Amino acid sequence: MSLTDKAIEQIRELIRTGALPPGSKLPPEQELAGQLGLSRNLAREAVKALSVARVLEVRRGDGTYVTSLQPSLLLEGLGGAVELLQSDSAALLDLMEVRRLLEPVATALAATRITDAQLAEVKQHLDAMREARDDVERLNAHDAAFHRAVVSATGNESLLTLLEGVSGRTLRARIWRGLVDTHAAGRTLAEHEAIFRALSRRDTALSQAAALLHVSSTEQWLREHLDSTDTDTDTGA
Repeated sequence: MSLTDKAIEQIRELIRTGALPPGSKLPPEQELAGQLGLSRNLAREAVKALSVARVLEVRRGDGTYVTSLQPSLLLEGLGGAVELLQSDSAALLDLMEVRRLLEPVATALAATRITDAQLAEVKQHLDAMREARDDVERLNAHDAAFHRAVVSATGNESLLTLLEGVSGRTLRARIWRGLVDTHAAGRTLAEHEAIFRALSRRDTALSQAAALLHVSSTEQWLREHLDSTDTDTDTGA
């Protein structure tokens, strides 16, 4: 572990133990360095790194504060990292795999917690998808909103943020599928209708199965299409 990493860990320990609770102000740089037995340069580098991670917030002319430490804030950077991975086919498939592992379970959890108002919001996006079936981008925008509404119904902010970072960032691949596969819109609608029906019944097993079928079909199409693209490239086709 580098000296900077050790300095970061020392500040994180102060936050973990409650010595620096959310919203609190850090001591001035020189005082912080002395308190932790660090050089000012190491203290400064640690603060910079934790600021990038959204653990700390540097306010010019005021000082450095511990942020709210809310999951939506701390995990916000995940989406940006995922965005950078999308040009890599293997990484994109990995993301689809992560989505397959998380989203069906999240949908099952939503079935146990979803309110009538939340179910109405899911239906609203499903209806919008039906109306937009000939407009790939609009269809997929409401597709993403449909899934966000479902996961939001779990009430688990960490789960929502994680899936937003992964699932939301695969939207480009799903639009690509809609442009290439003329039957994609019909299948997508049917799969979403199955998810909605299962949620309406508050059936956890059926909700999980419907979501798994939907995510798996998208992942399988993508794997097959990327394989055929790679083969065409290899053969010069």
